Amino acid sequence: MNLYFSDVFGVSEAVLEEYGVFNISLLTDLPLFIDPFLLFKSDKAEYQELHNQMIFYLRFLRAKSEDGIADRGLINAWYFFSEVKQNWLGFCETANAGRGLGRDFADALNASLVSVFRNFGNETITRSSHIEKLCLVRSGVGRDMISDFTTNLIKDYLLRFTERFALEHIRADLRQKRAIDRCKFDYAVERWMPGTYELPVFGGDYVLLTPKDILTKDETWINHDDMVARFDEIPNAIDNDQLRAQLNNYFYSVLSQYPNLTKDDYHRVVSETVSKFPAILDYYIRIKEDTGDQAVANSAIRVSESHQLYVRQFGDLASLLHQYTKFYAVPETTREETRQKIEFFKDVIEHKGGHHIFYINGEPIRKETDVDILFRLVWFGTPSDVSREVDDGRGPADFKISRGSADKTIVEFKLATNPQLKRNLQNQVQIYKKASDAKTGFKVIFFFSESEEIKVIGILQELRLLNDPNVILVDARKDNKPSASKA
Repeated sequence: MNLYFSDVFGVSEAVLEEYGVFNISLLTDLPLFIDPFLLFKSDKAEYQELHNQMIFYLRFLRAKSEDGIADRGLINAWYFFSEVKQNWLGFCETANAGRGLGRDFADALNASLVSVFRNFGNETITRSSHIEKLCLVRSGVGRDMISDFTTNLIKDYLLRFTERFALEHIRADLRQKRAIDRCKFDYAVERWMPGTYELPVFGGDYVLLTPKDILTKDETWINHDDMVARFDEIPNAIDNDQLRAQLNNYFYSVLSQYPNLTKDDYHRVVSETVSKFPAILDYYIRIKEDTGDQAVANSAIRVSESHQLYVRQFGDLASLLHQYTKFYAVPETTREETRQKIEFFKDVIEHKGGHHIFYINGEPIRKETDVDILFRLVWFGTPSDVSREVDDGRGPADFKISRGSADKTIVEFKLATNPQLKRNLQNQVQIYKKASDAKTGFKVIFFFSESEEIKVIGILQELRLLNDPNVILVDARKDNKPSASKA
């Protein structure tokens, strides 16, 4: 089964490891992201130069923003970027066509460059400029957008990196020369220029490889949630006594106005304080610079764990499922095909040792998106259209399995630990079925302990869903399974 880059292009994992490349899946995006801070912190001169080039481009944009850009076409040309879907990384866990950066990001960047980015390239508090500053002041700008933006700004490097690998390790019949748009910026003519590269090709499109040492699994090292979580630490890093006193006085006086402080209230107070004292952002970034070695170490661990989970363990489950001679057969309807795959999926996990796939370092996975990725991999070779995060007007469904407009089935995956499980069971699948015109909807719930099992059964009993054929429980416990030597 050609699930991963190594399978499709006949390259061993040892070669990928030696080259420092993550073995991406060519069926589904994996939730890994480029963190620009890892370029800044790297000992590699080529990475530091990439970071400098990114900063130089933003300084170019800042100069343009300060002058004012009346021509919408120039804003589109300089500020608007599409997702580089060919790296198979990011939030779109089923295919590799995500949302991209969009016009909102372009407008936010244009506005920010004349406000919070006013001293960009001339900072006195931090050691360097950092594009992640944008996510500290703009809601909705997270790791996916920062990663997409970084990917676009270093696109030529990634294309040349992939080309070198392809020429050394991939057969000529699996490579093609491709003309790629918007690869490198020419400051003489002030436009993004195309380039031609010989690249690996799959499914009619080129594939882009990414070095592992610039990837992260979690948030970028500099991120909004972290700044909020440690906001009360930031004043201690301020060496200006007057500013530190003014900041503390303002922050705690506003905070005292909320006697029953909620999480949303706290975020609101932080945002107000940042607006009042924008220098806070630079002091926070300096803290992150000072502890940057931890960013490198943490990312290496998370990416290694991701390889273990998404490539080795998830690949093992696909191999186990392949032992079912009927698993990759095609029933007549999407309902039958979906139910069959869920039932085989359940049996392998509960009775064939597949439960171990859901554990990293002895701890169960705690993200429903990881289950979604795994389920997408087992749809290898199906003639059905398997779409994830499909929003038909009532919110996104985990999966929509379809064969034309008349045959649709919805699937929702939940972990027993989900605090909204009861409400979701009451409403979600029926809402999604109606919105998608699907005749069938399945809810699949995973539990990893006896207490979780008891909780789920109690909820199902209360909702009178315990024997509902469209609600399927999957026992992924490891404490009630025989050991590998006895199985």
